[in-house]
This record gives sequence, structure tokens and C-alpha cells, in this order.
Amino acid sequence: MHLSIIIPAYNEEKRLCRTLLEINSYILAQPYESEIIVVNDGSTDRTNELVEAMLPKIKNLRFIDNRQNHGKGYAVRQGMLQAKGEHRLFTDADNSTSIDHIEKMWPLFERGFDIVIGSRDAKDAEGACQVVAQPSWKRFLGNLGNIGIQLFALWGVWDTQCGFKALTRSVAEDIFKRCKINSWAFDVEVLVLARKLGYKVGVIPVYWIDSSGSKVKLKAYTSFFKELLQIRWNFILHRYKLKETKKII
Repeated sequence: MHLSIIIPAYNEEKRLCRTLLEINSYILAQPYESEIIVVNDGSTDRTNELVEAMLPKIKNLRFIDNRQNHGKGYAVRQGMLQAKGEHRLFTDADNSTSIDHIEKMWPLFERGFDIVIGSRDAKDAEGACQVVAQPSWKRFLGNLGNIGIQLFALWGVWDTQCGFKALTRSVAEDIFKRCKINSWAFDVEVLVLARKLGYKVGVIPVYWIDSSGSKVKLKAYTSFFKELLQIRWNFILHRYKLKETKKII
């Protein structure tokens, strides 16, 4: 199987079905075999019912239904490690980055990149654009968070949080089996591990549209900073077991 698409979902009854139909329409037109994996992260609305109703309608749709909420990082990790594809993409349930952006990723994989990430920041990739921007308070806290990322975790990547990232099978399995962060800072953890393990990371610009009904609330930013410190502490305590691989730099 060429591509697995992982979609973490928490209380997405209003948006997920439309996203699934758009992704399915796209992959049906492709010459390669794909699967879509929805990971329900303990939703309290009708997300699980709606996905189950979609299973007979969408070929190669798989559903992982967690009854307990663990966090986006946990859900993505679960999907990545249960996927079958040679390339594994995770994308958000709100479809803020449309699935056809994957076409920009294939040339980078062909050139030997192990991970390709989408960015909404032109400092990462020329042409990156937030067509419908986030609210001003989110942009402020996001910029503040990025300063923390640059100082404590990952220098040189200006948009670590865009929910559109793809990895090759072997790299996804190597990185995600090491991951510890269950919530919002998992993207940073993945990219720091990629750098420490010597994997080649490419960036594509995305045409990103902010969607109403975001699950990222104010308290998530406080948790994010705590998780940044936890990532640093995990490295100090050698919890990622980097000595298992010869690719460490």
C-alpha cells in the first residue's frame, strides 16, 4: 500500500464527514492504493457513530475508536503505528490543509527525504499562506510558543504545528515508537527526534484556511509550554533511547 492517511478526531461530528468525502474523492482518482484511518480520541459527541456509518461507503476506511481521551499526539501515534502504507500522512479533521497538497510532497520523497512537513510560514517555504488567518490571540500565543520552540527544542523551523506531515514507513515506525508526548507538542517531539536521529526533513508551503470550531483552547497553550520542557527533560534522562540506532548525530 502506497499511502496511509491518519485523521485524529475529537468531537468532530460537524466537520469530519465532509473531510472524509473530500479525501476519498481525491484518492479514488489516484493510481496507487491508499487507506484512511480515523482515530477517535474519546469523543463525547456523535463522531464515532458517524464514522461507523461511513465505513460501508468508503473503501479502505479504517476506524480506531478510543473511548477515553488521551490527546492528539496519542491518537496520531496510534494511527501511525497501525498504518500499512509505505508513506504515512497525518492531517486534521477540519481539512484546513487540503489533501491535494500531498502532490507537493512526492518529489521530495523521490529526492530522498524521510519526512515532509507542511508550513504556513513563508520563512520555512516560499509561497506558504494562511488564506483565512487565525484569530489575533491565537497568532500572538502561537508566535510566543514558537519563541519557546526555538529556544528550548528546535531551532530553524518556524511552523512546527501545521497539521499536515508525512513520513516514510520505516521512519514513522522508528520515530513514533519513541514518542512520549500525548498532546499538542507532539509535532515538536517528532521533529526533534527526526533531527537527532539524522533523518532528512523537507518542507512544502501550504495554502491554509482556518476553520471555525477549533479544539485548541487557551489552556492548550499552557500545556504546550509544559510539554516543551518535558521533551527537553526526556532527552536529558535519555528516555528516547537514541543509542539504539546508528543514525544518531
